Amino acid sequence: MDFSLNEVQMMLADSIEKFVSNDYDFESRQEYSGSETGYSEAVWQTFADLGWTSVPFSEDDGGFGGGPIDMMVVMERLGRGLIVEPYLANVVLAGGVLSRTANSAQKDRWLSAVIAGKLQATLAFVEPQARYDITNVTTSATSNGDSWTLNGSKGFVLNGGNADLLIVPARTSGDQVDSNGISLFGVDADAAGLSIRDYHTIDGQRAAEISLQDVQVVADQLIGGIGDGFAALDGALDDATLAVSAEAVGIMTALTEKTIEYAKSRVQFGVPISSFQALQHRMVEMYTACEQSRSLLMWAAMTVAEGSDESKRAVHSAKYQIGIAGKRVGEEAVQIHGGMGVTWELDVAHYFKRLTAITLMFGNADWHLDRLAD
Repeated sequence: MDFSLNEVQMMLADSIEKFVSNDYDFESRQEYSGSETGYSEAVWQTFADLGWTSVPFSEDDGGFGGGPIDMMVVMERLGRGLIVEPYLANVVLAGGVLSRTANSAQKDRWLSAVIAGKLQATLAFVEPQARYDITNVTTSATSNGDSWTLNGSKGFVLNGGNADLLIVPARTSGDQVDSNGISLFGVDADAAGLSIRDYHTIDGQRAAEISLQDVQVVADQLIGGIGDGFAALDGALDDATLAVSAEAVGIMTALTEKTIEYAKSRVQFGVPISSFQALQHRMVEMYTACEQSRSLLMWAAMTVAEGSDESKRAVHSAKYQIGIAGKRVGEEAVQIHGGMGVTWELDVAHYFKRLTAITLMFGNADWHLDRLAD
């Protein structure tokens, strides 16, 4: 396998790194996170103008024509910058479903607007009883001739309070945990009967709880075939799992670099604490965990890009590694920084919060280990 990035991928990585370095410092990030929307609309439009929102989509859909490796490059750099803009919700989740199964009219209406940065969208797939089982769907969709009536609730909807479009999986047939019988619907945020409770999450992002009570959608809001939504949903969530794993590697790298830099400048007993052998061992272990995670991530991204039968196993392996290594790196970074490592004013604490949230998203380490065993 060739682990090197090509010229285009290197240019993409360089453009994001320069943007973060020049235009997205920690103070700006905190300001954006604390705003009413939880992100900067101007920064999001910059993402679109620079073409970052088009990376994973085909040229026929108006995209860059990139794949899992290109997405890995983007998400790792966004992780290093601790970006709060809703790239995961819009591009990876909602965009991933639309690109897989929407018809041409729906792509023109929704996906093109997402790529252009003009439409906020998300995938509302989490249900209270389901934990990490995406086949466990109780939200129902009942046919009424040329329309559908949706009833149910969804939790932890990323970017749900800002979304103009919510893609809602609902059961149109089958038992509660059947993979068959799940259909996907595009629901407008202002639809009658749809209620949204927006809130801040611990990692500086925003999410929402939504309730659907007799929400009416017309036939052209059905995305894909009736009862055939699972494949698109499963594929988009695999992409999202790989994406947050890449983001986590970026965060772990930033935490390791910041911890080493701090240890070199922090003086105790008249010498830098980086000279203490016990701390040297711990920082080496942080670095090793980062490199192990990056290697597994690269293997997973290339395996998915090749369409290998091992792609599912590779994604589970990468997310398991992130769950184990992320906890170790985050805790070491905080402990070596001392009490200031958990203060609001220091970026290390916020990196650790985001990393902790990622280890639980789309399945924690134990869940992915079980999938590997299966």
